[in-house]
Formats: sequence, C-alpha cells, structure tokens
Amino acid sequence: MTQLEAARKGVITDRMKEVASKEGVSEEYVRRMVAEGKIVIMGNTLRNPPVLGIGKGLSTKVNASIGTSTDIVDFDMEEEKALVAQREGADTLMELSTGGDLDEIRRRILKAVSLPVGTVPLYQVAAEAIRKYGAIVKAPRELFFEVLEKQVEDGVDFMAVHCGINRFTVERLKRQGYRYGGLVSRGGAFLVAWMEYNGEENPYYEEFDRVVSILKKRDVVLSLGNGMRSGAVHDSNDRAQMQELIINCELADEARNMGVQTMVEGPGHILIDEIEMNVKMAKKLSGEAPYYVLGPVPTDVFPGYDHIAAVAGAALAAQYGADLICYLTPAEHIALPFPEDVRIGVRCAKIAAYMGDMVKLGKKDRDLEMAVARKNLDWAKQLELALYKDVFQEIRNSRPPEAPDTCTMCGSLCALKAVKRIFEGE
Repeated sequence: MTQLEAARKGVITDRMKEVASKEGVSEEYVRRMVAEGKIVIMGNTLRNPPVLGIGKGLSTKVNASIGTSTDIVDFDMEEEKALVAQREGADTLMELSTGGDLDEIRRRILKAVSLPVGTVPLYQVAAEAIRKYGAIVKAPRELFFEVLEKQVEDGVDFMAVHCGINRFTVERLKRQGYRYGGLVSRGGAFLVAWMEYNGEENPYYEEFDRVVSILKKRDVVLSLGNGMRSGAVHDSNDRAQMQELIINCELADEARNMGVQTMVEGPGHILIDEIEMNVKMAKKLSGEAPYYVLGPVPTDVFPGYDHIAAVAGAALAAQYGADLICYLTPAEHIALPFPEDVRIGVRCAKIAAYMGDMVKLGKKDRDLEMAVARKNLDWAKQLELALYKDVFQEIRNSRPPEAPDTCTMCGSLCALKAVKRIFEGE
C-alpha cells in the first residue's frame, strides 16, 4: 500500500508522523494533504531513505543534480559531488548520468548517500539505444519500460518521466514556429526525435497506466517531467510549454487516482514577472500537486553567475507556492559541474528556499533574532544564527577589528554604537 493509498483509507503512517514532527504541523494535516495529492512523501520501499515530505504547508525543499556526461566520466567525482550535496543540506539528489556504465554509477550513488534519489529514465534509454542500436531514434518501445522497471528495483525514490509530450504537444511546438532557445530538455529532445522518426506516440503517454503501475510497486514518486520547458526567457510560458503543463496536470489526476504520489515539474528560464502566474497556474490546474521547478532563471546573459540569477527566480517561485527547487551551479550552461560548483549551488538554492519560506510560511523569527543581535553588537549570537557559520567566521577572522565589538567596515564610526549612546544613555 502506498502512502497515498494509506492516507485515503484514513491511516496515519509512521512516515506521515515523522513528516509532521519535522515540519511542525499536525499528523492529521499531513495525512489529509497526502490523501488530496498536495503532499508527497519520498521513499522507495526497497530503500527507505530518511523521511522527507514535499508540498503544501511544508518548507521548500532543494534538489541537487549530479551525473556524468559523454565527455567526463569520473565515478569517484560523482560520488564526491553527491556527498558534498548531502553535507551542504540538499534535500534530494538527482543522478542524471549519461556517460559510462549507468547502472553502476546509479547503484553506487544510491549506496553512498541517504538522501532520496531521483533519475530521468529517458537518459538511460537514449544511452542504451545508441550503444545497442546505433541511434536514439532506434530504441524499441519495450526499452522505455525495461529501464523504468530496472531503476525502480534498484531503489530510486522518484522519477522524472516525460509523459506530457505527445503528438498534440509536438504540433503546438511546430505551429508556433519552433523557439528562440530551441528545445533544451534532453529528455524532451530525445522523445521528440524518437516520435518524429518513428511516426509513433510517446510510449510513456500512450501506456501511462503501465508507467504508473511500475512505480506503484515500490511507492516511487512520479515527477511529471517538463520536456517542453523554456531554455530562454523569450520562450517562457509559450504554447508548447503550456500544452505540456495541461497534459501533465491531467496525468497527475490519473496517477493519483491509481494510488501513486505525483509531482508536476515547471520551468526553466522565465521572465521574473511571469513566475507568479506560472506557479499559480500549475497549482490550480494540478489540484495543488507539489510543484518542482528548475531554477527558475529570469535572465539568459549571466553564464558563470546563473546560480545567483536563479536565487531571485527561486525565491519568488517558493514565495508563490513552488515546493521543490532544483539548484543551478556556476557551471550552468558552460560545463559539467565539479564538487565546488555543487557546494555553491546548494547553498544558493537554500538561500532562495529560505527567503521564499519567510513569506510563504511566515518563518521570520530567526531574522528577528539576528536583527537584535546586530543591534546589540552580539557577535557570538550572530555567529550562532548564521546559516553558513564557516563563511561568517572566515571573513571576520581574516580582518579583525581594533574594537572587538565592531567590524572593520565602520570601525570606530559604528552607527549602532553611536545611536546606542543617544537612545540608551551609554
């Protein structure tokens, strides 16, 4: 019985209880939200990772993606990246390798970390089709499902499955005159190429009930992939993307009716003034299913700093209701990320999630404590409250002030000390 099926029968499972305890909400609230499809609880029953709830009324979570490419295949580095992501506080991890022995690296990562781990099964479908048949477009239909089952049985906790791309979606893409930024989703590109070459429907859409039944065996969360996501802000919320979103929201209903926990995925590159509309539209159409966004990135012209640009987009997305944020690293759009890129990317995404939750969940008490500590020039308390204490301490130690209760920015001209003398009689 899946968590969704249990919730609908009125059962509060141990995992629901733990989510409630972690998030500071009632157990009945968690059960009801799971039953309504508004919260998912990660955990392949073969693996049972630490309990993690994602969805309405819960803190915004952060995903870190790792994985080899066809150019760089270094399993040791990928394991290091996974451990860095876990150490820095990522809530989930996606293993997205496309180079080397994909079964080996996936199983190695699943063993190395305790985080819930997700995959995009189409990547392995494409890799195996090239190796066995010489081209992605020559993949037999059955391979789509063989890979799905293999990854589920390996213990994968959630899967981004590109079910919402169908012949109608592709037609929307053609009729609008393609795109400024092209089709940037690897899974989306693989599927469209396969469909066009073979003149057939997307197997994951055509046999959606089979997809759901495979994931249901191990209570794997279905994340309905956004293969038509925009890779340029001038393509954001275009017809192809909206068409896929509509289909994914319909499929979310079907999956939940079959007892499988489901998330819906979103952009991508999107203008900053369109983020609110996108999140609220996705929430409305999906019956408030957990919404998983990549970034989002509200500009295209800062490669090397896309992780910073994404903080702005992700904070707004979280504020408006996004539930899971996929990080970006400094290497985005340039190269495969290395461990230090992962560390920076996770920290930036966590800052965005935190800022969004300040508004979405009203979590502002820690900031109030920090304000008071700064006013009081209480440096020990400021260090205690800082979420990244290592950086705080490193900077302060590298340039110590003459007066220990100040900093070297203002020194003896500290504004706070001056005002204290007036208002507090010091």
